[in-house]
Amino acid sequence: MVKYFACVGLLKSSWDQVCIAFWERYPNPYSNHVLTEDIIFREVTPGNRLVSRRLLTKTNRAPRWMEKDLPVTMARHAYIIEDSIVDPQNRTMTTLTWNISHARMMSVEERCEYRINPDNTSWTEINREAWISSNLYGLSRAIQEFGLARFKTSVAKTMKGFEYVLAKMQGESPSRTLAEHATERARETALAAKEKAKDLASQAHKKQQYV
Repeated sequence: MVKYFACVGLLKSSWDQVCIAFWERYPNPYSNHVLTEDIIFREVTPGNRLVSRRLLTKTNRAPRWMEKDLPVTMARHAYIIEDSIVDPQNRTMTTLTWNISHARMMSVEERCEYRINPDNTSWTEINREAWISSNLYGLSRAIQEFGLARFKTSVAKTMKGFEYVLAKMQGESPSRTLAEHATERARETALAAKEKAKDLASQAHKKQQYV
């Protein structure tokens, strides 16, 4: 049995901009789970299509109820293959991704097609499909449900990451994440504490001069 999921996303940027952002989207505040990205193969076909294959390393936290039965490396990391075809003539980009690690436990295949939105040619439409399966006897249904829930969360983060990168490309100020805001406040607090310490040290030094 395979869990199937499909959805349509919309980015309010041109197809050309989205294609550029696709290659520039790591790192961003919504992709901390992506550790590395390496190009394995790339060529331009006689039909002027760009064909690429990349290897992505991602964190891959297993369900807590499964972690005790898995090796530490298996419970923490996953390797993903990403194939992509950019067709500038037909203005489409198609990607296919699948995991090559832990595939027996859970296999996730995703196909995305990026094309110009028919209702607004300045926007880009993403048609996304995913197939989630598991071959673990007795646990396959639970793992598929877990995988589907995680995939939906991942899609939401992917879209936010795209929007963040596109905003930076277009010279806008992307909305700060909670982590960024917290980091800034921490820096402000540390700076204030440092200045206060300097003042106290200066006052103590002055008192010693008059003793």
